[in-house]
Amino acid sequence: MGRTDRAGRMIAASRATVYGALLDREALETWLPPPGGMRGRIERWDPRPGGGFRMTLTYLDPAAGRGKTSATEDVVDIGFAELVPPVRVVQQAVFEADDPSYAGTMTMTWQLAAAGADRTEVTVTATGVPPGIDPAAHETGLASSLANLASYVEDAGRHG
Repeated sequence: MGRTDRAGRMIAASRATVYGALLDREALETWLPPPGGMRGRIERWDPRPGGGFRMTLTYLDPAAGRGKTSATEDVVDIGFAELVPPVRVVQQAVFEADDPSYAGTMTMTWQLAAAGADRTEVTVTATGVPPGIDPAAHETGLASSLANLASYVEDAGRHG
């Protein structure tokens, strides 16, 4: 049910490093929100299969008024459905929203494939995407998240 959106990117970091950034609270707060327009805060954190987290994404420009939960916020509960180090993270996302076009559970699968020494091909596939999420905006958001993830882990590799 619902549509499937997908994005991929080659990242200059090992699968273990990328996997770690998918399961680190501070890392997610840093790279997951779209750059320049949102800030993320994780309110609950349980990084194990059956666990998950609750994230509030706040629009930095309150006049934009495009949030799903309120005019300025998106609140999403994420459950960890499957964790296979360092290969795959499967998340189930439910948006807190009164608008029924955002209802349902969207599954996000982060697949990590080794692509040589310290290079990882990351593919994120979203299934069951709620119809209220604009396809073009979601595609842009997925690509942005991958770019942020790449920047985060590649910078850590250069400075860590």
